[in-house]
Amino acid sequence: MLHPDKKAKLPFVTEQLSKQKGPVIATTDYMKAYSDQIREFVPDSYRVLGTDGFGRSDSREQLRHFFEVDSKFVVLAGLTELKELGLVNAKEILAHMKATGINLDKVNPLNQ
Repeated sequence: MLHPDKKAKLPFVTEQLSKQKGPVIATTDYMKAYSDQIREFVPDSYRVLGTDGFGRSDSREQLRHFFEVDSKFVVLAGLTELKELGLVNAKEILAHMKATGINLDKVNPLNQ
């Protein structure tokens, strides 16, 4: 804005993520909004998984599964983004869910 005669600088996160192809999945034990701050600088599809700050008493492993931010759900999010890009099909996603024991009827943790 202050230097209209010069080429705009590329944000660091954009520069780094531009070197890779495919969706970006951000996962946090905190609020999704924290990771969402960089959304406009991510060059490809971007999905954020987070706990939205709900405190519960359990092991970190159990909490990550409850809030759908563990490795199973990170892979599921990646596969979902790849499906939207036409690179995988629903059958592959369902196979992952079956192999990892993800319940198709699991209630959204924000509604519990």
